[in-house]
Formats: sequence, C-alpha cells, structure tokens
Amino acid sequence: MALPVETFFLHPESHGTLQQQIQQMIAQGILSGRFQQGEKLPSTRKLALHLGVSRITVTIAYTELLANDYLTSKGRSGYFVSENAPSPPNFSPTTENQEAVDWNRAIGRRFGASVVPGKPQDWAKFRYPFIYGQADPNLFDHANWRLCALQALGQRDFSALTADYFDQDDPQLIEFIARHTLPRRGISARPEQILITLGAQNALWLTTQVLLTQRRRAALEDPCYPALRDILSQSRCHVTPVRVDQDGLPPDAIPPDTDVIFSTPSHQCPTNATMPMDRRRALLERARELEAIIVEDDYEFEMSFLKSPSPALKSLDTDGRVVYVGSFSKSLFPGLRLGYLVGSEPFIREARALRASVLRHPPGHIQRTAAYFLSLGHYDALIRRMGTAMHERRRVMEEALAAHDLQISGRGAYGGSSFWMRAPDRINTDELARRLHPKGVLIEPGRAFFAGDHQPQNYYRLAYSSIPTARITEGVNLIAQEMKHIH
Repeated sequence: MALPVETFFLHPESHGTLQQQIQQMIAQGILSGRFQQGEKLPSTRKLALHLGVSRITVTIAYTELLANDYLTSKGRSGYFVSENAPSPPNFSPTTENQEAVDWNRAIGRRFGASVVPGKPQDWAKFRYPFIYGQADPNLFDHANWRLCALQALGQRDFSALTADYFDQDDPQLIEFIARHTLPRRGISARPEQILITLGAQNALWLTTQVLLTQRRRAALEDPCYPALRDILSQSRCHVTPVRVDQDGLPPDAIPPDTDVIFSTPSHQCPTNATMPMDRRRALLERARELEAIIVEDDYEFEMSFLKSPSPALKSLDTDGRVVYVGSFSKSLFPGLRLGYLVGSEPFIREARALRASVLRHPPGHIQRTAAYFLSLGHYDALIRRMGTAMHERRRVMEEALAAHDLQISGRGAYGGSSFWMRAPDRINTDELARRLHPKGVLIEPGRAFFAGDHQPQNYYRLAYSSIPTARITEGVNLIAQEMKHIH
C-alpha cells in the first residue's frame, strides 16, 4: 500500500538542513512503526511539491536512506520501506515528551467506577440551498460505499458486525486513523490514545463531561459552534465567551481562572479564520501558564483545496495538553455520525468509561464499513473529487458576491465550504431568511453563533457544499435583490 503524501510534514521547530529533516522524518516513521516494510513512499517529485522543497533535496534524502538500508529501490516502481529496515520495538513505547499535565487536577469527573442551529429536513427540495454540512448526492461515491457495506456484512466480518466490543472500537478503523488520518495533521498517537465517537458533537460532550464541573471555567470562541455552547451550559460550568478576531481566538483575552479552552484554530467556526503559527504557540503557552487543557476541534480540515493546511495545534503540543476532536461526518456524510477523540491516556480512559456507560460503542458494522472505505482508497478519491467541486463552486460564488457588492466577513485560507457574511447594519438576517424561504433560497442567520443578550443581527453564513454550481449565481442574485427591499 502506498503511503499518502499528506502524511509527511516538516515540523516547524525542526533543526538541520531540509535534507536532514526529510531523512529524519522518514526514519522516525519507520522506527515508530508508522511506515511498515514493503510500503511505497511518494515519488521524489510528488513529495518535493508537497513539502515545498526542491526535488534534488528529496532525492538526496532518499539516497541516504537507501544507503542505510531504510529504503529499497525497485527499478522504475519507486522507493519502498526496506525489508531490512529497523523494526519498531514490540513493547508499548512511553510518550516522547514528559507529561506536564496534572491529570488528577484536570479531570473534573470520574466515570471509571461505574457499573456499567436546526435545518429544514426537506432542504434538498429547495432550489438554492446555501446551507452548511449536508452531503451532496452528486459527489458521494454511492457504489463503493455500498460495496464496503456489503463486505462488512459478510461472513468474514461476522464478529465485527455482531460482537459487543463493550468499551473498545474496531481495530481496523483505529489503525487507519493512527497511521493515515492523524499523520496528515502532524499527529502521532497510539491506539490507547484514540476513542471513536458518534460524531464531533458527541466527542465534545464526552470531553466536557470529563474535564468540567460546576466549579470550573471554560473559555470558548465568540462566535462559535452553537451546539458547543449548549453542551457547556448543560454541564453547569462557568463559561466565558472570548470574541475572535481575524486570526481566531486571542490568547491574551482568555481569563486567568480558565480550566479548559475550546478552539477551532485551523478553521474557526463560523468565521473561517485560520490561526497563524505564532498565535498557536502563544495559545499553547497561555494554556501552560494557566495549567489549562485545550480542546481542538479540527473540523473540515480535509476541505483544504486551495493549499495544504497548517499542522494541527495538537502536533505542536509537547506536554499532552491538547485534546483533539476529529470527524468523518463532514467529509463523508453527516448521517454517518463517526468522529474520534485523541488525547493522553488518562483522559481517554475516562472518556471511554463514560461512553461505555451511555452507549457502549458506535455500531461495529458502521465502523468496519468506514474502515474498508478508508483503507481501500475510496475516501481519498472522494476528498479529491469534493475538493475539485468545492474549488469551482467557491470561485463562482466569489464572483457572484463581488458582482452584487455583498460583504464577505470571513473566508477560509485553505478552502472550506462556506463564507461568513456581513449584511448592512439595517438587515436582520432572521427576517431575510424568512423572506427568502418562499423563493426557494435557504441561508443561515448568524445570530445563533454569538453569545450574550446583544447578538449581532446582520451576520449570516452561505455554504456552497449542497448547491450545484449552475444555481449559485442566480441564488446570490435573489439574496441581493431581497436585501434591497428591506428598509
């Protein structure tokens, strides 16, 4: 199996020449067991383009690894991990960095001792559905998903279909996440540090229940994902909304008594702001000063069709302070309800026990179907197809918005599937949405994303994930015309 080029990252704080950094990156992947014997590496041209270095730099690094028997060359077939490469240890390795978190203090509730914004359901009937997070049936790979589901239902996978895992997960899905998904974000994790959830929202709920109590304080972005605010409210913890700017969450504005910080650094929800590397380091330092935990929601990172995304905040974490939330619901389809948590073992152990007391584990046949779809390469093909479509839809929408002088307040630096919009101050976007509804246009008013009693009324979100390219211009025209009629 070929190793995806997206799993290779040059760490921002690495030392040495580029050649040495590439050589070390590959050697560490082999020594850790992430790259296994016989697996094919990306071509020198493809890796050089991905890393933004010269091809000769990659070639020299490969040659050095070839001389040291880490790699082998098979004629015109390319480079492979050598059969004689050093084998990873057969014991469970310790963490590379010294844990700096006092988990007895950080975990707000213990469950190990236990016994055991709405969208219209008929959105697809609307001609201009500018709504976020719904699957486009014209892009989804129905045929291969069906084949994977049939394979998961077969006799060979009978135990995966019928067994009660109790508090465990499908090992094939966990392996794929550990060896392919997380390395794309610069993250290294063992199976004991990964937990499958029923989507990102379930992951956030589990995290909140484990880390927060009535006496603890959570800081969250403002505006933010509305369901997160509801989850925190239900936990009865103290909540401090922190207004974001063009670079996302400002670390200096986080209150000194904060215990848990919720953030979307790679693609802020809903403004689409991307947190620069300097601010990410400052956020980690601020959390270290406060002895706080950071919960990183890395939704929609797969929709980076403009350029490769920055490494996740978790990849910069040296003391186990970041809990990472990922999901396949946005990149596959929302009804799948499969997400995952990545964190230090003490945290994952408690989250696993809580999950077991509520739902045991996500259905085994769904996990196995997803594992097949991912490991057979269908997922990567789907992401590429979606990226191409999203790129074209974004271009058409930008032109339409510019033609009508509609103000874009936030757009994703790496891609994404929506624009965060600001209407003139006189416009109440709740009213605008009601007036557009009979015309077949769906938009998302922005008021629900903000905290407090004085929520701005003139923001809204326009997504292009669910609307065909050919209808975007006409839909934007209807929005602009309706705005002119509101006084």
